Amino acid sequence: MKRILEILFALIVLVSCNSQKVYSDFDISYSKSGGFAPIYENLLIKGNSAHYSFEGQGKKYKQDFDVSDQDLKNIETILSKNNFRRIQEDHKKIYDHISTSINIKKGPNEGSKTDASSIMPNYRTNWSNITNAFQELINTHVKKP
Repeated sequence: MKRILEILFALIVLVSCNSQKVYSDFDISYSKSGGFAPIYENLLIKGNSAHYSFEGQGKKYKQDFDVSDQDLKNIETILSKNNFRRIQEDHKKIYDHISTSINIKKGPNEGSKTDASSIMPNYRTNWSNITNAFQELINTHVKKP
């Protein structure tokens, strides 16, 4: 009986660890979170596979979809044209604000940026262009209920 419980426990641990793998194994991450009425929106891309999740405003859903090579090239082009790596974050404290974070783990635009403390004024247009590209990708591929 003790052996069965040990095996069952090990199986539960393995399953629970594996279910979180999608959130740590990605090439590109786009996430929005926070606000007075908190929302959590995540887009994770690994190769040509994407995982999208949304929770907030009384809604909760997840969807997996394929991203074309053209979509990836478009994202990479927009990141490059808008100097993603050079965008400077401000260090002001902002509360009850929905912040956006972008994390690129692969390619020439590798880096991580967030507007949690805002973006310096000279780079706000660049940041907006980049976040709009991700939002357009989400709007194109995600079928929201």
